[in-house]
Amino acid sequence: MGKVIISAMILTKMKETIGAYLGKKINDAVITVSAYFNDAQRQATKDAGVIAGLNVAKIINEPTAATIAYGLDKKDGEKNIIVFDLGGGTFDVSILTIDNSVFEVLAINGDTHLGGF
Repeated sequence: MGKVIISAMILTKMKETIGAYLGKKINDAVITVSAYFNDAQRQATKDAGVIAGLNVAKIINEPTAATIAYGLDKKDGEKNIIVFDLGGGTFDVSILTIDNSVFEVLAINGDTHLGGF
C-alpha cells in the first residue's frame, strides 16, 4: 500500500470523526504540511485529500497555520516570527515575516531525529 493511500485512509477517518462530532458532512479542507515539503510531497498530500473525498481548498505550511491560529496575521505592521514545532517525530524551527497578512518563510531548519515520542 502506497503512502498516498495510507494518508488518504487517515484523512478519511479524520473526515468521518469531525463530521460525526459536528453533526454534518465535511467536504472542504485546508491541509497543513511541514514547511520543508517539496512540490511533489505537497501534491501527494493534496491527492490523498481528494482520494479521501475532500475538496482541498489549500495546502499551507504548519508554521503559517500556527501563526494564523494565534491571530498574529491580524496585527498591523511588518513583523518577524519564530515558530518552534516539537512534534511526535521531528523538531522544526521556522522564521517567518508577515506584512499585511502576507507570509514569507525566511528560514526553516530542524532535526528529524528529535521529537516527542
